[in-house]
Amino acid sequence: MSQDNPIRLFVSHLYAPDDEYFRVFEYLESAINFFYTNLSTPDRPPRGGDREAVKEDLRRQISDAEAVLVLSSLHPRDATMLEFQAVYAKACDKPVIVMEPFGTGETVPSKLSDLADEVVPWNGREMADAIRRQARHEETTRWDTIEFKLD
Repeated sequence: MSQDNPIRLFVSHLYAPDDEYFRVFEYLESAINFFYTNLSTPDRPPRGGDREAVKEDLRRQISDAEAVLVLSSLHPRDATMLEFQAVYAKACDKPVIVMEPFGTGETVPSKLSDLADEVVPWNGREMADAIRRQARHEETTRWDTIEFKLD
């Protein structure tokens, strides 16, 4: 992965403004040396807007993705459409990374965790590492350094 060859990422959405959708990109932008292209277009709902047109548009967005990031917090709003995105990704042999609900302490719905290749907490480094692992099979060996003083 490089700036010239970014990971193609689809982030689940329901064609409505959502804080967690935008939060994903805040976290990913803060990840060091992580380059991606967002294939999601939640700001451009399909014309007609019927369920089948929406599904076809989501299929188009997911088809070129290397990894699909599913926001489990959207499940209560439209479980059917969110599960459709995860099921379609799996049908296309795309890795599915499910994000835990942000700041609520709730668990990931079992239908989503069953489809997940990986379930990830809201941590920028863990998100970026999971995407690298699932999309490009790149292992990231990181060591945390803790500095302390002895008196």
